Amino acid sequence: MTSGKYFNKGVKALDAADVGHVVRETANKIIVFGKKKERYDIPLHEIQQVGANVLIGLQLSEIVDRYKVERGKPMPPGRKEPWPSEAAVIDLAAYEGKYPISLFNKGVRANNEDDLGHVMKETNDKIIVFGYSNTRYDIPKNHIIAVGRNVIVDIDFPELSKYQVDRNSPLPTADEVKDEDEDQKLGVNLYTKGNRKEEEEDDDITKLENVKLDEKFYKYYHGPNEELKPIQHKEQSGQLFDLQTLFAQRQDRLHDALEDRYKYNTSIKRGQDFLLKNVSSKAPFVVMFIDLVGSTNMSMTLPAEKLVTIITAFSREVSSIIESYDGYVLKYVGDAVIGFFPSSFNKYLTCDRSFECAESIVNVIKDGINPILAKMNFPQLTVKIGMDEGENVVVQYGYDKSSPIDILGYSMNVAAKITSLTPANKISVGEDVFKLLHPKIQSRFKQLPTSKREWKYIDRRSGNKYKIYSLK
Repeated sequence: MTSGKYFNKGVKALDAADVGHVVRETANKIIVFGKKKERYDIPLHEIQQVGANVLIGLQLSEIVDRYKVERGKPMPPGRKEPWPSEAAVIDLAAYEGKYPISLFNKGVRANNEDDLGHVMKETNDKIIVFGYSNTRYDIPKNHIIAVGRNVIVDIDFPELSKYQVDRNSPLPTADEVKDEDEDQKLGVNLYTKGNRKEEEEDDDITKLENVKLDEKFYKYYHGPNEELKPIQHKEQSGQLFDLQTLFAQRQDRLHDALEDRYKYNTSIKRGQDFLLKNVSSKAPFVVMFIDLVGSTNMSMTLPAEKLVTIITAFSREVSSIIESYDGYVLKYVGDAVIGFFPSSFNKYLTCDRSFECAESIVNVIKDGINPILAKMNFPQLTVKIGMDEGENVVVQYGYDKSSPIDILGYSMNVAAKITSLTPANKISVGEDVFKLLHPKIQSRFKQLPTSKREWKYIDRRSGNKYKIYSLK
């Protein structure tokens, strides 16, 4: 058993933040391993909520009294995989790439993140969802608010009961999705609340100027086998800009700051507010380290106030770019900025977006910030960026909401080390990120050779040396 609704999720009790994690699930229970060799076989009916973690509707003492078993007891058989051998495993990503207009087999989640099941069939006005315990929901498409690796609907799980039907009822046959035009063949589908609308997209992002972002539209993303389209860069105002406009804005800000006419705001409140919702739990993130190269030399040659202005400007402009790609700033460490991108919803899209963000940072510094520094006889800036993806623990150092919150995990350590090995003005990624990137982006990378002395990180799944890839 290597997958499922609950597999590998953290488990919480009503009064305990970390009971353990799910190592196996059966048709009627989950097997939970604790940190001190505890084991609990918990029936599914005791589960109160499922999101990033599984919440059991009991106190920890009640779980221990009712469901604790010996760790060495034979494990019950898990759910069987639908294929007889590894050789027969179906590549669903390739299937979805072949049939890009279909929602078939996508997971379905409620607005409160409850897992409803998967799409068994799609018609022009509804999706047929097969859930757990032989449930079925015929959900109108006007409830769809986002489509990625999963379909998200705008109602919570309890309200979906009005769409529940008998699982054995005949599946609809009329008004099935038809291949009506060229746009649908290309998978250019955008969903709105109430209707479905097609919209042509221009692949050249530099032609997009002052286009209003309609928050009702959600791009239908199909995974890594689809045609790669540039991720549109937006400012906090909600407008889309071409790169020249972005450069001009940053140049104006930097020039004013160096002339003492502008003060940067480098608050990390937005990232802290996001992490506050996930304190004392595990969550997957793409972690990004952006390290400024040569700051030590600048500290020896520049007046203190000018050095502070440049470091602050660098930090703020990098933070602005991260947030414009739906990422968050974790913290500032000396002359480095650490950002993160939640990857629980769609790892493919998150990794692509993170790379686009990193590339924008390098371009903005080279072509936007450095020309202003050169005009004012300041040293040029260079950066190196390292990224990795994985599950991390969210930790708060204190008991009140204003206490600092940080991320701890293997991918944090790996991303920091990757950055130290990255050449100036280059981007390097860990193997877990590289495998999730679009093939066109992958073709721009090469494996970074490392010696045993400088690189000792191991792939936790294979036991082999963890590979690093750097932009050519």
